[in-house]
Amino acid sequence: MGIDLMELWHSMGIIAKGVVILLAILSAYSISVMIERWLTYRQARKQSRLFTPAVAECLKDGKIEEAIALGEQYNKSHLAKVLVSGLHELQAHSKSKDIPGESIEASRRALDRATAIVIEDFKRGLGGLATIGATAPFVGLFGTTIGIINAFQGMKKEETAGIQAVAGGISEALVTTAFGLFVAVPAVWAFNGFTNRIETFTVEMDNSSSELIDYFLKKRGETRG
Repeated sequence: MGIDLMELWHSMGIIAKGVVILLAILSAYSISVMIERWLTYRQARKQSRLFTPAVAECLKDGKIEEAIALGEQYNKSHLAKVLVSGLHELQAHSKSKDIPGESIEASRRALDRATAIVIEDFKRGLGGLATIGATAPFVGLFGTTIGIINAFQGMKKEETAGIQAVAGGISEALVTTAFGLFVAVPAVWAFNGFTNRIETFTVEMDNSSSELIDYFLKKRGETRG
């Protein structure tokens, strides 16, 4: 026996319909965030895979300006966004015989700031997913509670008893709980998956920043040697 959604919708009270509409809006928002974040992370991963070997080759040959140009070309890459900030510090001393220690420290701070900015950008929208995942079941439960109250009030007015008197009202009320879970579960899955992805990106940015600082120190040692 199938579920007649239109019949259920028409039989719902105003509050239950309001809950369903609210959950539908939350669902649409969470889906839009999931798609946008997935595309963002996909582009970041794809461009970083192309950027990393290319910039390593440039740095190996001491082509700082080309490395910066590469970073600007792969502007969706999280590694490019971070490394370019440090490369600008090196560019200022690319023609000198030595890199001052102050410049290396300034570059380290620039790398840290860029990493923090990229992480915050990656987290954009995830707070909404977490909130929807945590609250959508309770929004649905609210609709269910109101629906059950209305069902029992109807039974009292009709002066009838038994499960048959309230079965229809309860089944309609439970739809909001089911819809709340339908909205919440994907949001929680997406939030956890995206959070794990951000942690991976953070490790990659930290490692790349450390390697760039090591490159600065190595270059400084070569000029002093």
